[in-house]
Amino acid sequence: MKTVLTSTFLLLSFVLVSAQDKSKSGIPAEAQAAVQSAKPEAIRAHMRFLADDAMEGRKPGTRGYRLAANYVIAQFEALGLQPAGDHQTYWQKVPLRQWRVNEETSSLVLIAKNGQEKPLSFGKNYLLSPVYGSEKSEVTAPVIFVGFGVTAPDLNYDDYKNIDVKGKFVAYFNGAPAAFPSNQRAYHGSAKLENAASHGAVGVISFSLPTDVRNRMEAAAPRARQGTYRWLDKDGKPQRVFPELKGVASLGDSTARTVFAESGHSLTDVIAAANKSIPQTFPLNFSVRMTTETRSGNDIAGYNVVGVLPGSDPILKNEYVVYVSHLDHLGIGRPVKGDSIYNGAHDNASGVGINLEAARMYASLPTKPKRSILFVGVTGEEMGLLGSDFFASNPTVPKDKIVANLCLDMPFFFHPLIDIVPYGYEHSSMAKEVNVAAAYLGVQVAKDPMPEQVVFMRSDHFSFVRQGIPAIYVKSGTNSGNPQVDGLKLNLDWRATIYHSPQDEIDQPFDFNAAAKHAQLQFLIGYLTAQNPQRPTWNTGDFFGNKFGPKPGSKAPADSGK
Repeated sequence: MKTVLTSTFLLLSFVLVSAQDKSKSGIPAEAQAAVQSAKPEAIRAHMRFLADDAMEGRKPGTRGYRLAANYVIAQFEALGLQPAGDHQTYWQKVPLRQWRVNEETSSLVLIAKNGQEKPLSFGKNYLLSPVYGSEKSEVTAPVIFVGFGVTAPDLNYDDYKNIDVKGKFVAYFNGAPAAFPSNQRAYHGSAKLENAASHGAVGVISFSLPTDVRNRMEAAAPRARQGTYRWLDKDGKPQRVFPELKGVASLGDSTARTVFAESGHSLTDVIAAANKSIPQTFPLNFSVRMTTETRSGNDIAGYNVVGVLPGSDPILKNEYVVYVSHLDHLGIGRPVKGDSIYNGAHDNASGVGINLEAARMYASLPTKPKRSILFVGVTGEEMGLLGSDFFASNPTVPKDKIVANLCLDMPFFFHPLIDIVPYGYEHSSMAKEVNVAAAYLGVQVAKDPMPEQVVFMRSDHFSFVRQGIPAIYVKSGTNSGNPQVDGLKLNLDWRATIYHSPQDEIDQPFDFNAAAKHAQLQFLIGYLTAQNPQRPTWNTGDFFGNKFGPKPGSKAPADSGK
């Protein structure tokens, strides 16, 4: 009898403690136990395998990528994740095709008002982008300068106001007005081809502000010569292209200066206005004859890998929280310091390894989350977010049942995790889950320390945002916990010396305890989202919610909770 009473007392004590724990943190005891089981050494082991030379840099379409994908699938199987790709497998095929401009048969000629022609030199004065779906495209048209080439009615800004560019080339600066909020600036800076096409332009000429080092000719030419990839739809047509544009060019700095010579506008004054975010539009008083010969080929059978942990709620299990991390990197390339394998340990074996550890935490739960949890390792991120865009556009589960996305890409764990920057935090109700998880783990939520890097547009979460799905992308903040270590400088130095180089290897001074805390955050944010009877929503009046979310008057997906 005493034993029974003692056992009953202990059970009641456990229940009371568990209830107190949950009331204090908002997190059930079983989820807390899963969090506390995080294994730094498991993340290191995943990264060590995925970043090994045997993976040959994990370039899509290669043996190394296939080996890495098979490793992830093996982990899915070991954890009990079910196949969620094509035809009851873990694979989702992503058809990719490369396009290149043939320099020898392509050209760009400036034509003055008096008819005098000035041919330019490919790779020195200008670069051309492929014209998708056309082997040879020729177009001659006058040129209109349209500032940044941005139309943003929500910000009371329009470079196309009171100007007709139909049948003309538009010329603009790269980027977007500095006065815009960071994420809107990133979006508008990336949507300018679409904007030019929608205004009726037949071609585009872009050039850089003096401060835009990344897009200068010497940096851009090697990238351009590698060609570009797009994913193909079921009819074999490339996506995210604009066939209305018959020619797309970028000019070098010195060449850009010459095009303003006869415009009646000083380039110095134009740059000054751009730096003040003042819309500006005027004819450049010359025409362009642009000839682009595009060669297509080198098709790649790319693959995403997809596994699912089915939910426990009879209704909510039909909805999904999607974790995504890109599995690919740059393969084998130009040798740097005697090494030609671009291993991509931080970019992004780290994100894959951390999400696998989060998957292990889910698998350890005695009761699975109410919603289903989908884990996706995507291909082609380094080619332009291609694998995630393909998945978000062609998901292997019903698109309207995907309620949220959590992305991880180069989270940066070279020092203890004191604060985080959760990109997407300010746009949706998922801020609540982020706040609860961060408070429980004792980390602070910080603002973006590098808005000029436009991170919100540069990883796979944005493919889900584009489909109207709220997303969170967590990276480390800049507080290193050591006054002698400047976290921001450490980050910027890494980007300048290691990023996209063969030196991104497993032997870097990673802090795997910080990596484990990233895994804890990934797990908790997703777990709380999966348990919430209400699916995440865009904040009222949010730019991305208005742009991509349910339109006024349309029927939003109904909450299926109780």
